Amino acid sequence: MSVTITPAVLQDIADLRQLYFDVYGHGYPVPLGSDPAEMRRLITDPHTHWLVARCPDSDEPAGSVVVQTDPGTRIGKLLGLAVHPAQRHGGLAGRLTAAACADALATGTVNSVYATVRVVTEGPQHVVVRNGFRPLGLLPNAVEVAGCESLALFVRYADGVLEQRETVAHVPEPLAPLLAAAGHTSDVDYAAARPVETPGTGPSSGSSVPATTAMEIVTARSFVRRRFLEQFPDPADRFFPLHSPNAILTPEDGTFEVYADLDPAARSCSLIAVHPYPAAMAHALEPLMATVIRTGADYVETLLPLSDTAGLGAFLTAGFVPSALYPAMRRIGDRFHDYVVLSRTNRQIDFRTAAVSPLVRPYLSAYLRAWTATYLPLHEVVS
Repeated sequence: MSVTITPAVLQDIADLRQLYFDVYGHGYPVPLGSDPAEMRRLITDPHTHWLVARCPDSDEPAGSVVVQTDPGTRIGKLLGLAVHPAQRHGGLAGRLTAAACADALATGTVNSVYATVRVVTEGPQHVVVRNGFRPLGLLPNAVEVAGCESLALFVRYADGVLEQRETVAHVPEPLAPLLAAAGHTSDVDYAAARPVETPGTGPSSGSSVPATTAMEIVTARSFVRRRFLEQFPDPADRFFPLHSPNAILTPEDGTFEVYADLDPAARSCSLIAVHPYPAAMAHALEPLMATVIRTGADYVETLLPLSDTAGLGAFLTAGFVPSALYPAMRRIGDRFHDYVVLSRTNRQIDFRTAAVSPLVRPYLSAYLRAWTATYLPLHEVVS
């Protein structure tokens, strides 16, 4: 059956909610498929490209996709791709993906678009690759959908962006497998990045602060947002695209404030920024993790520049594992800088049911090597 692809309008909200229910049931953790207020906001947002595939006879949605963009960071995110079960196997997912990305990139205000793709089946991974996305990592236990699931990271770039990347001379040694995987699958060259030792890596080393250290959490969303803007008035200091903090974690003495995006539905947490500077919390990552876990989040991630060897080392010491790369993520001056996603999960990782496509398998191998080096020291494995 032929369909037409047009922008979403407010009158579509009820039908779109039904579409996402038909595809995902009650397990879809993203508000754009279930929360009418959030759907209304996105449909009317000039920086969001929401397209709907419509059946010609009934005008009911056969599929939907969104590219949400952040004009400040010039980054977009592909999300909400859904095709009605009756319309599958006809290439509609690819058509929607192509159309939404074309709309976003045609504005000239977006340097890259990323997607985090479920790995319960290989199909969605192939859809994004056929539309110019490069595989760049694996995020184990990153989301709660139909149980705990892992995601794969893919990125598509505007013309010429990758050619303007800033070179990094040194990286912590635990990142070497991840960089090698990127070179193998996505032709991103890290030959100039020399691995260096990061002292004290591993979940049990380096921290003199016990896990029982008192850590407070503030979850008043409006207050957190105002405080975040007061502490980081310069937009250049609050780089975590398409994430806004809704919680503050701080010790009782207030020596630092960690701004986080807690997602109860997905049982995940993103650590967005630290005031006054990231190293201020390096000694307290363990009690901070314990506090986050008590909120119900089983997956915690953070985003750091590939060039920030000290910051990366602090998180590696606290048991975070390098999970994904985002080359040319941020433009500073006339050069683009690479970033790294580091993650830590509180649940046992089970890849037995994951459908990891061949292009993503090098990242699975890289993650397993890094996880083993962090949590299974060589002397324990040998003995």
